[in-house]
Amino acid sequence: MTSAVVPFPRRARRASSVSLTEKLVFGAAVFMLLIYSQGWELPLVGGGDETANSELLRTLFLPAYAAGVALMALTPWRLGVGLVRQPFLIVILLVVALSYFWSVSPDQTSRRIFALLFTTLGGVVLAARYSWARLAEVLATTFAILALCSLFTSLFVPSIGRMSDVFPGAWRGLWEEKNSFGGNMAIGAALCAAAAILNPKRAVIWCSAAALSLLLVIISTSKTALVAELIGAVALALVWTVRRGRAASVAASWTVVTAVIAAAAVMTFAADTVLGVLGKDATLTGRTQIWAAVIRQIKERPWQGFGYAAIWDNTDQWRPLAWITHDIGFRAHHAHNSWLEQWLSIGVPGLVAWSAFYLQTLVANIFALYRDRGAYVALPFFAIYSLTSLTESIAVVYNDMRWVIFVALAVKLALPDPAPPRAAPRTAAERRVDWDAD
Repeated sequence: MTSAVVPFPRRARRASSVSLTEKLVFGAAVFMLLIYSQGWELPLVGGGDETANSELLRTLFLPAYAAGVALMALTPWRLGVGLVRQPFLIVILLVVALSYFWSVSPDQTSRRIFALLFTTLGGVVLAARYSWARLAEVLATTFAILALCSLFTSLFVPSIGRMSDVFPGAWRGLWEEKNSFGGNMAIGAALCAAAAILNPKRAVIWCSAAALSLLLVIISTSKTALVAELIGAVALALVWTVRRGRAASVAASWTVVTAVIAAAAVMTFAADTVLGVLGKDATLTGRTQIWAAVIRQIKERPWQGFGYAAIWDNTDQWRPLAWITHDIGFRAHHAHNSWLEQWLSIGVPGLVAWSAFYLQTLVANIFALYRDRGAYVALPFFAIYSLTSLTESIAVVYNDMRWVIFVALAVKLALPDPAPPRAAPRTAAERRVDWDAD
């Protein structure tokens, strides 16, 4: 007589569906990034100039601050660990706060210090909360939404989605001009591709989003964005190649070193030719004039600067903006270089702190390239960000999505994913049931 065998489950199954709480947290993170993208400013108020609609704009960023605080409450310990491992980020924030005492516009500096602290917090909480794979999907979801909204406005609401003055008819999506549109879509294409690699079950979705973002980069006709997209694609390919094995890793590393040296030589001896191909003049559309005027102002107060975010809205005839405008013949809205911007605003201490933070992140990216799958997310973004920082002021910027992402990836590189838990050994009863079932 054969005794009945009581069925025993092979192993505990993980819930196939994500909990409601996790969905809400994911949505809060995407919502926060969408607000910091500033893609809503043009449709809502016609642009992000703080000299007009300033009260409304400041108020509309408050939900992003609240979302950051809520996310912080979920992972306070890891957030603290992440900050400790990025000491130069803390130094930057301290220098920014101290600049209030010598700012030429203390009221503006005080408000913007507050905004910068919450903006930076948004990046830190993303790093503390999510694994690399999940963080990639948070970022990819944000850019997929921005890409779809940009496509819709450019096709069906041309008064918003297309330029009408400087480049009539050029697509600009949700932003004020095509270069911002193209630059954001270049970042989006790289991050969506990274999400596809790290989340193969949803690869079709993220590859489609990456393809749409790439298409929008091309449609934007922004040469700078096309170069950024190319650099992001090369960085992504480099990570993939390095992870194929030791021989491929060595070959790819030497190829990159050779390419960087060759590019530096070309820009040194044939810069005019390269700029001509890109449709740029030797002044980089007036940027070199701005840099020269900014450097003249830096010499006035090289050590302390003029105060964080205190220059570009202060129209007093004796303040730096008036002299910069006098020197270049038109009004600039920032220094068009992230390094000069720090020096002008927060002086030598701020420039040194930003440089140290950047270099620490660069070294972390190099180590991650050979050790961590998170390099699929971090390295392409870092490459695009580095290129853009040479011609745009995108570092240590309040209410800016690119600064949030840079901080998130920098902190995440110092705060790797925890090791996955080891599966418990199977009991004799489980093994016997499996045998009987076979």
